[in-house]
Amino acid sequence: MQHCSPEQLALAALREPLPAADAAHLADCAACRGEVAALQRAVDALAVPALAAPAPSVTPPPRVWDAIAAATGVSATPAPAPTSEPEPAPAPVVELRPRRTRWLAAAAAAAVVGGLAGAAVLTRDDAGAVVAATTLDPLDADESSGTAEVRERDGVRSLQVDLDAPSLGEGYYEVWLLRPDVSGLVPLGVVHQGANSVPLPDGLDLGDYPVVDVSVEPLDGDPAHSGVSVARGSLS
Repeated sequence: MQHCSPEQLALAALREPLPAADAAHLADCAACRGEVAALQRAVDALAVPALAAPAPSVTPPPRVWDAIAAATGVSATPAPAPTSEPEPAPAPVVELRPRRTRWLAAAAAAAVVGGLAGAAVLTRDDAGAVVAATTLDPLDADESSGTAEVRERDGVRSLQVDLDAPSLGEGYYEVWLLRPDVSGLVPLGVVHQGANSVPLPDGLDLGDYPVVDVSVEPLDGDPAHSGVSVARGSLS
């Protein structure tokens, strides 16, 4: 069986149309869909404004130029910084709430490796039949809430999340499936305010992982659960 090429997988992760043969193979091949889901996580992370925005330029300290001159034998001085434009204002510092659910940090050490997938908005008419659903209730005094539905179409399952949550000054929202005793968790992907859809890993038993959890994740590159959950519900 000829799998999709890396170029076609990258195009699929960017949600670009594929040639008919590649699209048909992707619909039937769990391995290729898993590769696309993993790539889409990076694509969707870049949709987080704090990640996508270019950082301001930084002027190197004088010792950098001294080291270059010593290594190359060429003395040079950097051009003076332009003064015609005002200095950019410092970015506001947003203090995240302390981690309220410490037990999740321990549970992350026993995390179940799941399919990492980005969030792709789908219309409900195209999402398939509802096979399980839950209300996402806010945790503690948080203002986040919503609904989650497992839908199945042509044998492929997805989790539809409608999230009503405040805008984040720092970080992003991520959705997970947990065991009831929090002995394991499966990361599903980045979600945003409003309607989202994330694919479910093939073979995942929702009886073992019925709890839908929405967390706030910092931009630190750590794939483990942050321990800061804002909304949760149990599928039925």
